[in-house]
Amino acid sequence: MPADQLSVTFAALADPTRRAILKKLTRGEKSVTDLAAPFQMTLPAVSKHLKVLEKAGLIERGRDAQWRPCKLRAAPLKKAAGWIEQYREFWEARLDRLDDYLKKLQSEETDDHDTE
Repeated sequence: MPADQLSVTFAALADPTRRAILKKLTRGEKSVTDLAAPFQMTLPAVSKHLKVLEKAGLIERGRDAQWRPCKLRAAPLKKAAGWIEQYREFWEARLDRLDDYLKKLQSEETDDHDTE
């Protein structure tokens, strides 16, 4: 059963190494060696992370002679951000209602002190 794109995106983002790789790619194309440099892991291990990111559509890997550039593909991130956005709006609405309620309580408390 094929996974939906959003699930694949979030699964790829679940790993901190993959998130760090994506962050590096926001500054432009990088080679596998450049991407692997900050990590305490082998090149084959980094390549496995890159395969997950590529399968999720988050990166694109090219081939230019001996150089294997990787670049960020942001479209799946935009879809994930859109999905998350609806929940941000939900929580903001809840927090706005809580703020209104607290203001009402404070107003009632001030009114009670004024009548004493």
